[in-house]
Amino acid sequence: MGIQIAGLVHAKQKLQRTLSGRIGNVLANANAPKGHIAVYVGEGNRRRFVIPISYLNHPLFQDLLNRAEEEFGFNHPTGGLTIPCSEEYFISLTTILSCS
Repeated sequence: MGIQIAGLVHAKQKLQRTLSGRIGNVLANANAPKGHIAVYVGEGNRRRFVIPISYLNHPLFQDLLNRAEEEFGFNHPTGGLTIPCSEEYFISLTTILSCS
């Protein structure tokens, strides 16, 4: 239980650094229901997905967050949290997470 909470805190800190001080981020998540976050996925034309915050604690999703940090840093020009993977991979990952 302590490891899961520590992982969630780490993911939350990453998101706060990514999203802090950005008007675009507030607008991007304005339509996300409570307990969810909007992310942009894909190469080239990005598609918006709204996912539960609970996904952030999963190791596979944390790997995607680390890749996003490496590729985009914390000041991405589009303002939203962008995940650097294909839509197909993201959809399969979220399907797995929704079943667990």
